[in-house]
Amino acid sequence: MTIIKAKDILRNYLREKGLRNTRQREVIFDAFFSADKHITVEGLFNFIKRKNPGIGYATVHRNLTLLCQSGLADEIKIGTNKTRYEPKFGREHHDHLICIKCGRFIEVTDGKIERLQDKLAEANEFIPVRHKLEIYGICRDCK
Repeated sequence: MTIIKAKDILRNYLREKGLRNTRQREVIFDAFFSADKHITVEGLFNFIKRKNPGIGYATVHRNLTLLCQSGLADEIKIGTNKTRYEPKFGREHHDHLICIKCGRFIEVTDGKIERLQDKLAEANEFIPVRHKLEIYGICRDCK
């Protein structure tokens, strides 16, 4: 059900922007949401091209950008490493622990941190729109 709602959001966004919903967009959308991990443009492109060799790298990149602009995906940039993307729609907000040795992403959710962020914003008469917390360190496998 969630994937159907996400597709509706994308179709409405495309309509608002005067863009067409192409077969290639559908393939990229389906592959991205089925990946269920933080994925690079290259990773998604390589996954897609096995079954759809006619889809180009630039098309995958443009459509990932479009998914971010529509609010269905998030872009994660970490230093000079390649940008990664993750599905946003239908997923609970979470933060990331990121290993600086192997690049592993660990998704974490903590209500105390969320409440503290809200408290900090309120104390400063600030209305948060969005946020992300990324903690960089060394994972247990790389110690």
